[in-house]
Amino acid sequence: MSSTTVSPSPQAAKTAPVALPKSVIFATSGLGGIIGWCIVHPFNTAAVRMNLASMQGKHTSIMGIFREQGFMSLYDGLAAGVGRQVFYASSRLGLFDTCRDILHEYRGKTDFAGRVVVGAATGATAAAISCPMEVATVRMSNDVNLPPEERRNYKGLMDVFKRIYTEEGVSAFWRGSVPFAQRAALVGVFQVATLDQFKELYAHYFKQEKGSLANVFSSAMSSGLIYSIATMPLEAAKNRMASQKPDKVTGKLLYTSTLQTMRTVSASEGFLALYNGFLPYYIRCGGHTVAMFISVQLMRDFYARSV
Repeated sequence: MSSTTVSPSPQAAKTAPVALPKSVIFATSGLGGIIGWCIVHPFNTAAVRMNLASMQGKHTSIMGIFREQGFMSLYDGLAAGVGRQVFYASSRLGLFDTCRDILHEYRGKTDFAGRVVVGAATGATAAAISCPMEVATVRMSNDVNLPPEERRNYKGLMDVFKRIYTEEGVSAFWRGSVPFAQRAALVGVFQVATLDQFKELYAHYFKQEKGSLANVFSSAMSSGLIYSIATMPLEAAKNRMASQKPDKVTGKLLYTSTLQTMRTVSASEGFLALYNGFLPYYIRCGGHTVAMFISVQLMRDFYARSV
């Protein structure tokens, strides 16, 4: 069954658009996610460190990270971040396009409500698949920011997986999976579904060609702003749950659920502590949205011109 289509050129647009095979949809989704992540990974590292610094009663900034740890430290955990995109971006965007088109064939239309439902479901599914990589990304990105006696000193991605498995058990790979899935569901709604909707709105009201670089860029910037504001508290909860260690005396974890984490942080540090690191997080969200979707669009257009 065919699915997503693209209009490769003005000449082709006058005829039938090219149907993309499922393999191309999933491959371009994953590659687009990887390209976007390589660009914004430093901002993700800064956002994670700034967000988790308040757990130690510290305040930090991007310039502070530069001075204390060096620019290259912002690329800590890049391998895990890229690995995360292989599973997360390919499944999230690939499943969204596929399920959206299936729903269109079943209902005979594609409206915003349908995009919201599909975006939320596919986002949560992708999070469940890629959660082990997310845990590895958070830990590797923030390890250098911990006090020396608390650092795990991971040697690489494989060392992270080996040590989590042997020291904490398989369940630790899904620590923070609930807020991650909740955040991913909102990302599916506010990033994927709203971007799809913004494309149509800007094409209609601003006479942009749907799928053009200008159309993708303006739509991605709009959806990126919305979803970064909506998902930051869940990102903060996920980071804390994924990076925490059991209490040395009781053996219990401080954070046990999304709401409990958000309540605990709000009570002890104030609600705005959940938005610590918002600026680099927004740059990460907006930048990744723009870079990923433009990369995906370019690759799909290239494929359409080649067949």
